[in-house]
Amino acid sequence: MDSKELAKKIAEIMEDRKGKDVQIIDTSKSLIITDSFIICNGTSTTQVRAIADEIMFKLKEEYGIECHHTEGYETASWILIDYIDVVAHVFLQEDREFYNLERLYSDGIVERK
Repeated sequence: MDSKELAKKIAEIMEDRKGKDVQIIDTSKSLIITDSFIICNGTSTTQVRAIADEIMFKLKEEYGIECHHTEGYETASWILIDYIDVVAHVFLQEDREFYNLERLYSDGIVERK
């Protein structure tokens, strides 16, 4: 699975778990560190964890893809799931607004809203 397919699969999983405002930002032409960021938000820490859990579970079970690294799982206000070429961010709404990654990576191409 290439990075574009992986990004789309992660976005689908986010939507299936009722993640809000799912966006894929293609950074392959503007960043060296990763090809895409996938961003969504949940309405509670329980939902944020459920979205993150589902991403990691489905990718491992269905495709044998394990994440390289995670951050923020304990507090669940912002969980980062690193698949090297694709990085998923699952936020609480207020944390997403505060950190505003969409602005930070505005030179990337938003592929899906």
